[in-house]
Amino acid sequence: MKTPPATHLLYLHGFRSSPQSNKARLMAQRVAERHPRLHWWCPQLPPSPREAIELVMQGIARWPRESMAVVGSSLGGFYATYVTAVTRCRAVLLNPAVHPARDLARYIGDQTLWHDPATHFHFRPEYVDELRALDAGPLAQPERVFAIIAKGDEVLDWREMTARYPGSRIALLEGGDHALSDFERRHLDDVMDFIDPA
Repeated sequence: MKTPPATHLLYLHGFRSSPQSNKARLMAQRVAERHPRLHWWCPQLPPSPREAIELVMQGIARWPRESMAVVGSSLGGFYATYVTAVTRCRAVLLNPAVHPARDLARYIGDQTLWHDPATHFHFRPEYVDELRALDAGPLAQPERVFAIIAKGDEVLDWREMTARYPGSRIALLEGGDHALSDFERRHLDDVMDFIDPA
């Protein structure tokens, strides 16, 4: 059965990030220029994982499941995995966090946003438990997931990321970095082709 064109696209940024991240801005620009019929939403996610998912699920409550898609980067990739597990929508994961409860436990305390160091937030101990509660487990439709994973990621282990998504399409990059600095040049077209096939 042919996949219908996407009508709605959700972008979920990573930890300490925002809709001002490079990849989010590049995707917003691409949607505006070449996919204007796509409904685009890239919310600023609250620090609390529970509140972040509540915001997202309320925001997409009326979206058509078959023609919506989600893109998530790093922690946003973990959230996007939850979204696709619940909705069965297409998902693109960019160096997705797979064990954030373990990895973010050392960040409890005062934090700042990468793109706005003047903006502070407090990462609370209970957020680790909230992350643990959002682990989606094995995906019922892994073929609807496309993960771009860089072996050169300096933050996350590419082996853990790859092992998390059996049955999914995976682009495993030699080298690269956590931010996917070559996103526009090497990956943006592939992401949009997966989300919105012609």
